[in-house]
Amino acid sequence: MNTVKKVLIFTATYNEAENIEKLIKSIKDQIPEPDILIIDDNSPDGTANIIKQSQKIYKNIFLINRGKKLGLDSAHKDAYEYAKKNNYDFLITMDADLSHDPNEINSFLLSLNKYPFVIGSRYVAGGKCLMKGRRLILSKYGNLFMKYCLKINCNEFTTSYRGFDLIKLKDFHLNKVDNYGYSFFMGTIIEISNREFLIKEIPITFLDRHKGYSKIPKLEIFRTLKNLLIATIKRNLS
Repeated sequence: MNTVKKVLIFTATYNEAENIEKLIKSIKDQIPEPDILIIDDNSPDGTANIIKQSQKIYKNIFLINRGKKLGLDSAHKDAYEYAKKNNYDFLITMDADLSHDPNEINSFLLSLNKYPFVIGSRYVAGGKCLMKGRRLILSKYGNLFMKYCLKINCNEFTTSYRGFDLIKLKDFHLNKVDNYGYSFFMGTIIEISNREFLIKEIPITFLDRHKGYSKIPKLEIFRTLKNLLIATIKRNLS
């Protein structure tokens, strides 16, 4: 007999006032039951106030305002800890800028019934990346380069659209990932692979952000390359 899973959907926000209300509505229209956790880094554009208004309309929306900008990686680690402490079975993480389609959440839930870790991939059959120009080139060939260097059977290392079965991943925690910034997402794949958990890729359509601007600093490319080099050396020596 299948038991009902306790599901938490998480997103981190910093200056997403133009997107967050639409994201919450889209999630709740698609799957009203799961809880939503939003960690906001004290967005100066009033993102938290919009979330508070949505809490009056929808049930089970939880907001953590951390008071200052502490970073995307630490927000994901805090969300993972929150999910474990509150006895959720599944955690699904996604971006707040509407680049991840909430209509695909059900695909994550179906796959999480079989696999411990699921990642939405732009670069498998059926997947699409609708970014353009330099961003598309960096994403597509950056992921290919990571796969080549790390020798991990995965085509997607950088998207945050992911699902975790917290029961199957019993001795895993995002706190074990020691990469910071956007390299954290690559580091999570490495840690999952090192612990020999199965990685299930499912196709997603990655949309360009709805409104606002990307917050990835240009220096992040060089930090990712540095972390990739360190990780590659470690894997070759192990």
